[in-house]
Amino acid sequence: MKALRWVVDRLVWFSAGIAALALLFEVIVILVDVVGRALGRPLYGSLDMVTMAMVILVFGAMALCDRRGGHVAVDLLQSFFSERLNRYIDALSALFGAIIFVTLAWAVFASSKISLMLNLSTNLLELPKAWFQYALIFFAIVAALSMALRSIELAFFKIEVRQTDSEGSAK
Repeated sequence: MKALRWVVDRLVWFSAGIAALALLFEVIVILVDVVGRALGRPLYGSLDMVTMAMVILVFGAMALCDRRGGHVAVDLLQSFFSERLNRYIDALSALFGAIIFVTLAWAVFASSKISLMLNLSTNLLELPKAWFQYALIFFAIVAALSMALRSIELAFFKIEVRQTDSEGSAK
């Protein structure tokens, strides 16, 4: 189980690293475009670049957000339940998250086949949309793997991999 956790964590950090590069790219593109607009020469295709970088940014960081406990959690009833029941609820939530991301990956895969068939691309730069759909599929699968593993660790091994503060809430 430790080896699997190590591999999944490396995939999570790899996807987060790609997301960080997408954020840096997006900031540079927006900066160049804003300065260019002020000078009367906007960056050609900046909307295409920002839109596609946003896909990578959002979905690349999704697995790390879950790994760190960054997703929204409503814990109004948590104090009324036993630790064991709370752990199973968290495990079930992680499992549902994994199912959602697998479903998303499957739907985007079906959409990518259509994009290839119709040769769909962005408006100005004509970047093939399928490339970004494949990236989204990869990131969704990494998030699903991370959530599924966390669900198993919580339910069967009583291991919580997310960092918590002194009050027991995820950081």
